[in-house]
Amino acid sequence: MLKKTITYTDFDGNERTEDFYFNLSKAEIIEMELSIAGGMTQMLNKIIAAQDGEKIIKTFKEIILKAYGEKSPDGKRFIKSEELSTAFSQTEAYSQLFIELVTNADAAAKFMNGIIPANATQIAAPVAQQ
Repeated sequence: MLKKTITYTDFDGNERTEDFYFNLSKAEIIEMELSIAGGMTQMLNKIIAAQDGEKIIKTFKEIILKAYGEKSPDGKRFIKSEELSTAFSQTEAYSQLFIELVTNADAAAKFMNGIIPANATQIAAPVAQQ
């Protein structure tokens, strides 16, 4: 899980600093690997190598919104929904994060590494080969 502290100016002109949480579960990683021909990692490498700006932007948006959620007060769940993702996408915090990730390769790599569970790719690889 990645906790990202973002400072942004809201639509009332107030500067805010808030923590936002992002995570992809092992199950979500496996699902993404299996739903994309060649796997998610290979697809991302191809997009980056081709320097396909349109696909890079679309993919980062999808990943950010798929990973966004809120921790339950008891810490047992990481709550995600289309409504939560849509609400987040309508904030300046999302804009700040999106711009950072599509313009800074190091920040993008750090974000991706932060949202993927430690051994998820090792688990997904054998499943993808079946």
